[in-house]
Amino acid sequence: MGKAIRIHTTGGPEVMRWEDVDPGRPGAGQVLIKHAAIGLNFIDIYHRTGLYPLPGLPAVLGMEGAGTVEAVGDGVTDWLPGDRAVCASGPPGAYATHRLVPADRLVPLPQEIAFEQAAAMMLKGMTARYLLHGCFGVQQGHTILVHAAAGGVGSIVCQWARHLGATVIGTFGSEEKAALATALGCEHPILYRKENFVERVKTITNGEGVDVVYDGVGRDTFFDSLKCLRPLGTMVSFGQASGKVPPLDIGLLATHGSLFLTRPTLLAYTHKREELLAHAQDLFEVVRQGAVKIDIRRRYPLAEAARAHGDLEAGRTMGAAILLP
Repeated sequence: MGKAIRIHTTGGPEVMRWEDVDPGRPGAGQVLIKHAAIGLNFIDIYHRTGLYPLPGLPAVLGMEGAGTVEAVGDGVTDWLPGDRAVCASGPPGAYATHRLVPADRLVPLPQEIAFEQAAAMMLKGMTARYLLHGCFGVQQGHTILVHAAAGGVGSIVCQWARHLGATVIGTFGSEEKAALATALGCEHPILYRKENFVERVKTITNGEGVDVVYDGVGRDTFFDSLKCLRPLGTMVSFGQASGKVPPLDIGLLATHGSLFLTRPTLLAYTHKREELLAHAQDLFEVVRQGAVKIDIRRRYPLAEAARAHGDLEAGRTMGAAILLP
């Protein structure tokens, strides 16, 4: 019998329960994983609140976990008990000591990547990969704007973009967060509570605007972000930490210079196994090179996941945070 954080209804952190949950034996095409570390991500909050509906309730939260294979089901030939593995592309169920995972959604974990590091970096890092290489091909000479640049995804995007040769502008809620991201490659920090980020971006870019905006904040930043783009620039809205973006008159895209707009998801970019493995390998490579460093700032017992959610929602976290079974 294992333990898991499960919800029986959607709502605030108080709906999360620490319960006995038997994952069962792996069926055909499945693998049983014993977790060593679990990732904490904003999508977990969206699932808990019902913003992103889960397939059914009760449900175990969590998209990201790293650990060891304990058993494999019929037809599974790529995995053996004892193999190191990480899963970060669904389905939900990672807030557990043990879980069943479709074998084709698991990624082999290199020996040089620790379990805690893997749990802290896979979902966020593969998100950064599709943001920088899929939604818009960031290259030497580009200038980008990253909202919440000290967060889990933002801190990786800053480092990876600098590695690619881009100039990085970031927004922050505190001087402490700005200092963290500056050390990670953000050349132009903007404290949005004290400064108008649209005006600062225009000043930094000599009135031209940025090539691309990466916005995981949503409602509070979306429309002003459009004003930060150069003509033919790209708006990437990949999250909604402040709430859903209101309905959009697409005429605004023409008004601001024939802009491009996308609302991507990791699942769409890693739907095929070869795409999943390509995203993972590119991430492993920049981490091996030292171009991207994974900064784990907080570790919570899995049983205290509700406290972790409260901290994440309140903006009290920087870098990555993980849950430990």
